[in-house]
Amino acid sequence: MSNEREYPGPARIWRDLTAAERTPLALAFWADADSAAQQVEAVHAIARQFRFRPQRVLSLPPETRVRQLASLHQVPDSVASRALVVYHLASEGPMLEAFLNRVGISHEGGVIADASVHAPAEQTLREATAALAAEFPGRAVRLYLMTLAAQDSATWGALPAILNEILPAGRPE
Repeated sequence: MSNEREYPGPARIWRDLTAAERTPLALAFWADADSAAQQVEAVHAIARQFRFRPQRVLSLPPETRVRQLASLHQVPDSVASRALVVYHLASEGPMLEAFLNRVGISHEGGVIADASVHAPAEQTLREATAALAAEFPGRAVRLYLMTLAAQDSATWGALPAILNEILPAGRPE
């Protein structure tokens, strides 16, 4: 079926980013009012890493919590997943909308409207990925499409291989 190399989970995607790349994700994560459960997990992860009590983490200024979360190399899948999703919804709306329009999936502002989405044809995904890569920065496209695959490999499972063809990970951008 799938392996970590083809379908990295959210925590692996997080781990593969630099602290600077994780910072906007952490900022969106802490700013999201609907992420309370995952924020509790993040507080505990930060507390363990920095040997603080959770109450101490909560008393820190928001920018310090953002910096500390971004500095964590490993976070729970639920924290990484939530951070990736809220970041994309808050900061990458035009890219999300462009991709979903190209693959013919109904959405509201980049949020998939129907929970029962059928996997687009591989050729459709390939064409949409190539068009996205021509319009948006390659690293942003890679991050978004890998996030989709991590969130729902049944629907988006072909994306990692397509990405590796169109936007090889080692290719300068």
